[in-house]
Amino acid sequence: MVRVSLPDDHPHRHQLNDEAHARPFEPMGTPSRITYIAFYTDWSLDERDWRPLADLAERFEALPPRPGANHYFADFGRFRLKWERHTEFTRYTIIAPGAGEDPFADPAVNMLPKDWLENLPGELLVATHAALVHPGDIPNETDTLAARFFNGNVLLGSQIGDGEAVALTDFRIHGDRFGRLLVINRGLSERRAGRMMQRLFEIDTYRLLALMALPIARRQLPTLRALEQDLINITFEMETAAQEDEPKLLDRLTRLQGGIEKGHASSAYRFSAAEAYYQLVNARIEELREQRYPGVQHLREFTERRLAPAVATCRAVAERQDSLSVRAARATQLLSTRVDIDRQAQNQLLLETMSRRAKLQLRLQQTVEGLSVAAITYYVVGLVGYAAKAAEKAGAPINPDVATGLAIPVVILIAAGVIQRVRRKLVGDDADHD
Repeated sequence: MVRVSLPDDHPHRHQLNDEAHARPFEPMGTPSRITYIAFYTDWSLDERDWRPLADLAERFEALPPRPGANHYFADFGRFRLKWERHTEFTRYTIIAPGAGEDPFADPAVNMLPKDWLENLPGELLVATHAALVHPGDIPNETDTLAARFFNGNVLLGSQIGDGEAVALTDFRIHGDRFGRLLVINRGLSERRAGRMMQRLFEIDTYRLLALMALPIARRQLPTLRALEQDLINITFEMETAAQEDEPKLLDRLTRLQGGIEKGHASSAYRFSAAEAYYQLVNARIEELREQRYPGVQHLREFTERRLAPAVATCRAVAERQDSLSVRAARATQLLSTRVDIDRQAQNQLLLETMSRRAKLQLRLQQTVEGLSVAAITYYVVGLVGYAAKAAEKAGAPINPDVATGLAIPVVILIAAGVIQRVRRKLVGDDADHD
């Protein structure tokens, strides 16, 4: 085959391509016992995730996971283990062959060392014992199955895979802290059985992850009601508020917005995650290709009755938060506009006052200039008179009174001209400086 030269690969080409093959379904033979455990782990992928697997692999002399891996599978002889790391949870699937008369009497998790299991990181979110059995190995009646394997609880389930299997559960946590899932295989291959089992486990996991937003929504409802009432009160007070009260109202609105944004920031991610997980639950149920099984409520109906209202509550709280934030911002903008208009009016009055003061100052300055001209003229003319009298006594033909009188207009013109020139120079220098 001729090798074709191509440009360099995108840095993430192989990673993106391999994503389609990541976390493959694990084939499961019939009969089998499966234990599924999911831990809530809201930290970034680090040594806490894969280190326990490396320790387990060392105990059983198996190939350990590579550091930084987000999925791992190993055959430990008596059982197989599949591990996967997701954004918010880590899940373990333990698979052991055989079932016996009571498939839940000796679950697959018993194959793991007890001390290793107790030290797994995270908070337990889902723990389920599952059994994959042939139709002839168990009774056909649902009441008998409920009494024998589910402590008499009401069963839920359906035919899955276009009727090639039946999945039954009670969605209860039993005394051993595990739930139970029974799958009767009528004709699924090992690979299809593995896919169906994983989808059933994921439905339970994503269901609980979606419901994690419900306690947050319930806690925020009283706070939202109080914030809405505060906004109503402030809005009513704005209609009759005096000008001096507006800054106080604006401060209250600012604090109100801070409370709204605090609640929004603390719940926005959880509410959006609930929506995403809810969509995943619906997608996994769709992939089961359910058909009704006589005498039991099927999975979609149970999910819609229990999960959909919870997600709707979270959605309603998120929408109320958004609406309250918009209304508070609108009220703040309106009140800010009123405050700005009042400030502009105050600034206009201040400018008018400054203008009047400037005119008065100009008049006062003109008056002072006139007095200055008169004072200068008085002193200069007096000097001229003394000089004329001295000249007359010295024999000069000068009449002191005439000389003094004639000097007055001349001195006035000169003094006025000098003062105006100085004023023009000062004004020009000030304008150049500005």
